[in-house]
Amino acid sequence: MSENQALLKLSAVELRDRLANGSLAAVDLTKACIARIEAREDEVRAWTWFDPVAVLAEAERLDALKASGAPLGALHGLPIGVKDVIDTAGIPTENGCPVDAGRVPQEDAEAVKRLKQAGAIMFGKTVTTELAFLHPNKTRNPINQGHTPGGSSSGSAAAVADAMVPLAIGTQTGGSVVRPASFCGIVGLKPSFNAIPRKGTLLQSHSLDTLGVFANDPAGAVLLADVLSGNAGDVPEPAGAPVLGFVAPPGWDQADPALHAAFDRLLAALGDKVIDLSLPEAFNDAVRLRAVINTVEMGHYFEHYLDRGADKLGPPTRDTIEAGLQLKAVDYLAAKAFQDDMDVLLAPLFERCDAILCPAAPGPAPAGLTSTGDSIFNGLWTMAGTPAITLPLLETPGGLPMGAQLVAARGDDKALVSVAHWFWDWSKENER
Repeated sequence: MSENQALLKLSAVELRDRLANGSLAAVDLTKACIARIEAREDEVRAWTWFDPVAVLAEAERLDALKASGAPLGALHGLPIGVKDVIDTAGIPTENGCPVDAGRVPQEDAEAVKRLKQAGAIMFGKTVTTELAFLHPNKTRNPINQGHTPGGSSSGSAAAVADAMVPLAIGTQTGGSVVRPASFCGIVGLKPSFNAIPRKGTLLQSHSLDTLGVFANDPAGAVLLADVLSGNAGDVPEPAGAPVLGFVAPPGWDQADPALHAAFDRLLAALGDKVIDLSLPEAFNDAVRLRAVINTVEMGHYFEHYLDRGADKLGPPTRDTIEAGLQLKAVDYLAAKAFQDDMDVLLAPLFERCDAILCPAAPGPAPAGLTSTGDSIFNGLWTMAGTPAITLPLLETPGGLPMGAQLVAARGDDKALVSVAHWFWDWSKENER
């Protein structure tokens, strides 16, 4: 194994610590990431903007800052990919959309400002589906390039999974962090709704849009999410093994047989650490109601794209914008009323468990590149505003990854992280 390969196998926290104690220079880590991108980008296609000269100059600046004895940020020297719906000053942010080709913001999004304040290197813009919706873009799944990487945060998930960068930022309106993380075999963390400021990020749905993060382990995801949310602090240790509540979400009966088999084995291994729970009957209509909210708000925020270049949009994007302009206000208000009640409806479940356990996607990444997969197991939690994390604990007999998703009550992100750390450690012990 080369020195670069060994370096890129380290976790984000290990890299952070080496950068902080001086045993690793930001320039050396940056050169390793550049080499990896140059070797693999033609196949994976994770980036829409990447300037090796610019990122190397920033790494040199950060090394000089450290040598001066100045205080260092929590992410000092760490390369981080940023989804191309998040504004970057002086750098193209084209939203994966030909209508926005050539768009260059004048100001960083709040999330990017926080990255830079923490000493991270904004390493480049990662590919998104068109307007962070369903129409696929160019990214391939690095595990198997004949399969989708998921969406809409395709490039962010693929870049981390392929060791191009240790961390990346994405967004989720349906399942756009958790699902691609599951398909690419990494950790995807979607915090509670509004935990990470959305200012300067493409607005598709003000009721649903949530920024999230990608890493190779829970500790890396938490490191980045804490900086972005401004809520860093100690994570409580569970008093013994937590209680997990297995929920079979809407659509479970139609999930891939390989997922059913993998979950059967996981639940058997967990034994009395997991209990069976059922969602309230009202949740049977949650998939449709979430789609109503997303469609109406997408019509509202994206109508101008029809005026500026409807013929340039992919059919899923154009058709959904048009549908959103036709839906009745009474249907939208009914969907919003259900969303407002979700905390109350879920409360009895969270009284019985520390976190809900459920699949992250209906199976492995589907073959082909014409779809980004189904977000049916994610949209429910996005709509509820609950924090969710997927851990790459399962796989098909053919070696394609599948994620186990944990969900906690809205606002209880620290509890979710605590359970995720326990579950991660438990899974590693049970591998032996």
